Amino acid sequence: MNIKQSEQDKNGVFKAFIENQEVGHLEYAWLGPKTLSINHTEVNPDFGGQGIGKKLVLHAVAFAREKNAKIKALCTYAKAVIDKNPDLQDILA
Repeated sequence: MNIKQSEQDKNGVFKAFIENQEVGHLEYAWLGPKTLSINHTEVNPDFGGQGIGKKLVLHAVAFAREKNAKIKALCTYAKAVIDKNPDLQDILA
C-alpha cells in the first residue's frame, strides 16, 4: 500500500492506494499553525478489515509530529484509534 498526500491552503488529504487504485482517504484541515484537525476517514468497503484506516490515521499522526503539531480528532474513527493507543495520547490537542 502507498499513501500519498496533497494539501491546498489549509485543507489536505492522505490517500491510500493499492496497485494504483485508491482504497481509502483521510481528510484534514489546519486549524492554526500547530493544530491539525482530522475530519474524516473512509475506506472502500471492498478493502475493509485490512487496517487501511488505521494506517491512514497513523500516517497523519507521524505527519503532525514532523510538523510539531497537535491533532484534534473530529473523525470518530481517528479519535478511537488514537484513544486506544497509549503511545499516541501526546498528540492530542
